[in-house]
Amino acid sequence: MTFSGRLSDSDYLRYSAITRRSPVIWPGGAHVAFWTVPNVEHYEFKPVAQNPYIKSWSRTPAPDVMEYSLYDYGNRVGFWRMLEVYDRYNLKATVSVNVAVLEQFPRLCEAMIERNWEFMGHGLFNTRYLFGMDIEHERHFYRDLIRQTHERTGTRMKGMLGPALTATPNTPWLMKEAGLLYTTDWFVDDQPFPLFTPAGPLVGVPYSRTINDAFNFWPGTRVVEPEYWVQTCKDQFDVLFQEGAESGRVMCLPLHPFIVGQPHRVKYLDQILDYVLRHDHVWCATAGEIADWYAKTTMPRHIEELEPILKDAE
Repeated sequence: MTFSGRLSDSDYLRYSAITRRSPVIWPGGAHVAFWTVPNVEHYEFKPVAQNPYIKSWSRTPAPDVMEYSLYDYGNRVGFWRMLEVYDRYNLKATVSVNVAVLEQFPRLCEAMIERNWEFMGHGLFNTRYLFGMDIEHERHFYRDLIRQTHERTGTRMKGMLGPALTATPNTPWLMKEAGLLYTTDWFVDDQPFPLFTPAGPLVGVPYSRTINDAFNFWPGTRVVEPEYWVQTCKDQFDVLFQEGAESGRVMCLPLHPFIVGQPHRVKYLDQILDYVLRHDHVWCATAGEIADWYAKTTMPRHIEELEPILKDAE
């Protein structure tokens, strides 16, 4: 199959109306595949000098003690408070992790390994971005993350969330070339979807900005009442659960220990999980499990359904 690039603004993504696709059938007939993603990150106290990919809009010149402290609180305190809630529900997470966390905070690494969490790449530090990276540097970046994650966790990294949600025009291609199965960078759907690359199709797993705790509570920006956040998550789940009876949906709950792990917020995470997990027909999965199931059961059909449209456009 050849792709002309005339059907969308991206060479990777093809339009597909959710009402016109073959249904997604989750294990056990679940309506919703529910996955949670704690973003466990490390902010450099003193970034490497003259690194062209360092965060360019820091609040102050390095060291930015306030921003560093925000993230470090999450690793020292918030993570452990959040973990108590996860343990209460025996819930397995997909952790979006800066590799520096695995190196510099071995107790966090051990805790995640003990719970058999899935490790999803999120860069080296949360202050080093992909913007402007050339192909060879980015190619090495993925190989290095996969290698370091395996060395420190004993598991192979299956997918990525770009550090600080950054990317280059080559990102999906180089992710697939490196052997990754999925990406969570594209917030375009409520079901998994194929991203077409020269190295083969990459699975897009739905992530969320709208119910992400960072986009609701980030210090210094728009901050909502926590009760509103809880209700937003419940409403999100209700609609996806109803729609998922016909064709399975995905709900992603992205979290940050330095945000949801604050003393005045952690109880609201408990309320959300209690509400979702009280329902039957919910598949509590990892991003890798969702991507693997979709790739084996549904993605070939979804790709076939795109072919007539692509051929008509050529």
